[in-house]
Amino acid sequence: MATQFPTYDDDKIMPAAAAVTAIGDEDVGPMKDDVRVDVHTNLYDGVQRKMEQRHMQMIALAGTLGTGLFLGSGKTIAHGGPVGSLLAFILCGSIAYSMLVSVGEMAVYAPISGGYIHYIERWLNPSVGFAVGWQVCFQYCLFLPSEVIAASILISYWDTAFPVSHQAGYMVALIIGAAGINFFGVRWFGESEFIFAFIKIALVVGLIIGGIVIDLGGGPTHDRIGFRYWKNPGAFAEYHSPGDLGKFLGFFTNLLQAAGSFSGIESIAVAAAEVKNPRVALTKAIQKLFWRITIFYILLIFVVGLLVPYNDTSLLQSTGTAASSPFVIAFQRAGVKALPSIINAAVLTSAFSAGSSLMYSVSRMLYGLSLRGYAPRQLSKTTKDGLPIVSLCIVSLFFGLSFMTLSKGASTVLNWLSNLNALIGFITWGTIGVTYLRFKKGLEAQGIDRKTLHYWNRFQPWPAYWVIFWSALIIVFNGWEVFTKGHWSPSDFVIAYITIPVFSILVGGYWLVKRPKHLKVEELDMYSNIPTDEEVSYEEPPPKNFGVKVVNFLFT
Repeated sequence: MATQFPTYDDDKIMPAAAAVTAIGDEDVGPMKDDVRVDVHTNLYDGVQRKMEQRHMQMIALAGTLGTGLFLGSGKTIAHGGPVGSLLAFILCGSIAYSMLVSVGEMAVYAPISGGYIHYIERWLNPSVGFAVGWQVCFQYCLFLPSEVIAASILISYWDTAFPVSHQAGYMVALIIGAAGINFFGVRWFGESEFIFAFIKIALVVGLIIGGIVIDLGGGPTHDRIGFRYWKNPGAFAEYHSPGDLGKFLGFFTNLLQAAGSFSGIESIAVAAAEVKNPRVALTKAIQKLFWRITIFYILLIFVVGLLVPYNDTSLLQSTGTAASSPFVIAFQRAGVKALPSIINAAVLTSAFSAGSSLMYSVSRMLYGLSLRGYAPRQLSKTTKDGLPIVSLCIVSLFFGLSFMTLSKGASTVLNWLSNLNALIGFITWGTIGVTYLRFKKGLEAQGIDRKTLHYWNRFQPWPAYWVIFWSALIIVFNGWEVFTKGHWSPSDFVIAYITIPVFSILVGGYWLVKRPKHLKVEELDMYSNIPTDEEVSYEEPPPKNFGVKVVNFLFT
């Protein structure tokens, strides 16, 4: 159903044709019909829509599949058992999906720069938008070197000597590759993510099929496993405490580990400003996410939980290579010897892809913050091809933190800083849920029927409430382990809860300095800078050959 946008008021928007007057002689590139000047800062939104629908589909499909799932999932099975880990992934998947349908509805309505950070600033409160924006940017900038470090360690699986000089060289090559993809432009980024996502999907499908075959006795040993390990040692592991309490604690602890596998999935909204025909592309991506989460996360964890008992000591080993993957352990137990190198190579591409994706996301977030006046104006400068060049240069500097791992003391600091920001994702998800409730009420108050939009979820506002409830619960109780007898650690307590006061200080500081007005729902800006369907519509060219037809059928 076509979107029926209200008529724009002349004082609320500024078409691209008027941009020259607003920005003077600044070199911002060619004017496009689908970009406008921000009415609050008079800055020209210079990014251009060069990403194809298939790029958006693959980013949504496999953009967050990475080391957290392929390597870190072993700890979930060890802590919670096969059923405990499965339930944790089911719950986290439901939270992630509920968040995605909330941010997706806003992104389809307003496919503009800034993504969910701008929606928070626009429809919730500028102070909260400022706080979330800078916290997320800080988090992503710290995660950038972590992905480079992870990729370099994965290479050590083949380089058994792995001296410091080799690691430094690997990191330099990885940094140049990840940064180069982004500096070549959004089209190159989209194509690279399409290829990397395809590799990750092939890996997941192969692991699922191979795991089922081995479980049914099709491996070299012809041992039919079935649900043997659900009975002995059991479906649930006891964590920190015997009995039902220990089983619950194992499940609850796994929520944080499982959430790490979904981290960054909300970033599809950031790409809305640079994809062709964004309302159609985003709608298709969101509508398919339920089955993609079910198959690529939940089914994968279910299969590996059948193959490895939770008391296998190898699950808690953390080498950083494929040797610590529960999938490799499962196939090795079944007598399959050739898979570790294949899995390691595929996971290596995942780590590299994650570094490239983080650089893309955080550069666009900084660009969006600058466009709204929350960051220095220089960060909003783009090249003639729509590349936010200054933001990209600033973000690329954080890759240099990767070399801190060459020093043991500095590496500890880097890991501490990364862990410090691990829960920012739940703060972001919860805030997106609250923002959606305001967005929904704003539409209703201003007479805009959600059912006329390209995408709307019939179950709202319950998904938004679900996200808010679980995000708040996990943020409050994530540090429960430090309060147990014999586990008190001041540094662990700070890591678990420092995000709460930092977020509060950012919100309160901005409010004290700027004193933004908290708008009533009938006063919310539902119109300015939001393109009409005609401005962003794009007719996909007919496929040139059979291969393109297959790709379009599968991924658009």
